[in-house]
Amino acid sequence: MKKMEIYEPAMCCTTGICGVSVDPELLRVAAVIDNLRKAGAKIKRYNLNSAPMKFIDNKKVNDYIQTKGAEGLPIVLVDGEIVLEQKYPSDEEFEDLLSLPRGLSKASKEKEEVIENPRTNC
Repeated sequence: MKKMEIYEPAMCCTTGICGVSVDPELLRVAAVIDNLRKAGAKIKRYNLNSAPMKFIDNKKVNDYIQTKGAEGLPIVLVDGEIVLEQKYPSDEEFEDLLSLPRGLSKASKEKEEVIENPRTNC
């Protein structure tokens, strides 16, 4: 099975879905990743703020940051190769990049309702 790693800009928490205003894109990504992990996908997320050594230890990511800066984040690696820059995968891209069947990534309405009232502090 393919392995995906997402290297994200600095956020106040590991998912970025806390605080007073939640970015709907981060909410979608968190829900999709949760669904795909439940289906057995291997996906790891690294936040520049909470896991800076992951950015340093990965040569490709380190070289990318040295060249394009943190403004180029997020970047997505599949099996160690950079496959997307400056954006998160769409639902379909998650499935295609991981060679998964269509429909596994769809965020359930239930998950979105649970995160309706995020924490205001991280």
